[in-house]
Amino acid sequence: MLELVKAGGWPMIPLLLLSAVALAIVVERCWALRRKAVLPPGLGDEVRAWAARGRLDPTHIESLRQTSPLGALLAAALDVRNRSREEIRERIEDIGRHLVHRMERYLNALGTIAAAGPLLGLFGTVVGMIQMFMGVMDHGVGDVNQLAGGIGKALVCAAAGMIVAIPALMFHRHFRARIDGYIVEMESEAIRLMDAMDPRSRRPATAGAPVAPAVGEPALAVQG
Repeated sequence: MLELVKAGGWPMIPLLLLSAVALAIVVERCWALRRKAVLPPGLGDEVRAWAARGRLDPTHIESLRQTSPLGALLAAALDVRNRSREEIRERIEDIGRHLVHRMERYLNALGTIAAAGPLLGLFGTVVGMIQMFMGVMDHGVGDVNQLAGGIGKALVCAAAGMIVAIPALMFHRHFRARIDGYIVEMESEAIRLMDAMDPRSRRPATAGAPVAPAVGEPALAVQG
């Protein structure tokens, strides 16, 4: 491996730096976007139970906000629970945009690395070809080692650029898809909490219930 890096020449230095940055971003995002860190299991049911029991004091809401992105979204809905459903939805959408931006942290840099890797590899290829032709001009076509060195540098840089870009692109798409899935589930939990806080959803059903007689109207006797 070290010999290949040496064969690629100085254009390999930025490629190695990009590969190190890409690896750091992938490791950090894998840790930050764990499912239990974004969508703790059972958190939605617990918050709806809070709402049902009326345990919605500021201390509970603030502790919920610090747990996870889902907790922050549900806490935002609880902050405006006494307003209309439309206002609650607007608050959820506003906080959701901030949470998506937070979850997409460093992904633009990872996408830039995926796009820049092949370009740097192409740059190394051009440098290698230039050195090869400069050697031909100085020593003629009889120096096979000079030709082989220039071609080898060009091929090594091109391969290194693809080695850096392909995994970066794959992880970039993977993280984007994971975040999209989290967004759908967070929206579903927020809607279920809105339904639980809506007084109309807690109104008892009246279908089939006996109707009380009006004032001054005698009740019907039960026929035997």
